[in-house]
Amino acid sequence: MKTAAKRRGKLENFEEEYRSALREYLTKGGELALGRGYELGRCALEEQLSIVELVTLHHQAALDLIRWTENGKQKEEWLRTGAAFLAECVSPYEMAHRGFQGAVEALRQMNETLEEEIKRIAYAVHDEAGQLLVAVHLALAEVAKGMPEAQQAQFTRIKDLLNEVEKHLRRYSHELRPTILDDLGWIPAIRFLADGISKRANLPIHIDATITGRLPTSAETTLYRVVQEALTNAVKHAKASNVWIRAWREDFTQCCSIRDDGAGFNLRRGHETPRKGLGLVAMHERVSAIGGRLQIESRPGHGTEISIRLPLEVEHANTHRTRG
Repeated sequence: MKTAAKRRGKLENFEEEYRSALREYLTKGGELALGRGYELGRCALEEQLSIVELVTLHHQAALDLIRWTENGKQKEEWLRTGAAFLAECVSPYEMAHRGFQGAVEALRQMNETLEEEIKRIAYAVHDEAGQLLVAVHLALAEVAKGMPEAQQAQFTRIKDLLNEVEKHLRRYSHELRPTILDDLGWIPAIRFLADGISKRANLPIHIDATITGRLPTSAETTLYRVVQEALTNAVKHAKASNVWIRAWREDFTQCCSIRDDGAGFNLRRGHETPRKGLGLVAMHERVSAIGGRLQIESRPGHGTEISIRLPLEVEHANTHRTRG
């Protein structure tokens, strides 16, 4: 309540200052008065005043000032002059928007570069390490020829250990960047991922996803990475007993949710933040970088739900509708 009252008081002071600056510019003009408009725009941005609120405030202030005069030509002149003042006030918003767009584009490119590097490492682990292990198997088989039976048994144990190493390397390479993600899409990749985690962690993972068609590579990679991080959190931190993954489409939006019945955590400000390593910030950044929105709902003892909404290109939305 105190915070709301404080903000309301600041807003009232800002409105009065805005009216005064606009009146000065309309009646006297000059670069100094116009500069006040720019500073007011910066102040509004810092106070998190929306651009709609700023425009509404300007509209009301301009109407109140125009009522002062009955001169039709002066009214028209003040309207034009007032528009220039408003444009100056809005310019900090435009600059901030451009900066945000630049940051988002840089983040998107960084994620793409990171994915390419992950893909390279995954293929190296699978192909190059796999070839080395084959060579080791062949060398061991050659050495084992003609050895006594007792030593043969030792070689068999070594081969079994190498087979385990090979199996783990294959799993790691698939989870780093599964080929199924590129070949078949994010839904089959998530099913593959969930199956492996479910078996290793003895965690039931329920998937409800009946959608068809492919998404852009960046969208599929983002969805896969968010689900991967959410499942890792459910196992390592939430100690969940069940996880539910849903994927569906609403109009031109791809939706996905990952819900668990684990420990949960407190999202409110002023309380202890979730432990480091949860990757919640990374999730937000990945989704924001491609124009989506991620929301997290959680309470101690009541699990966690992560919801993702990605706007679809019209062509992808139409393709989905055509397929039913």
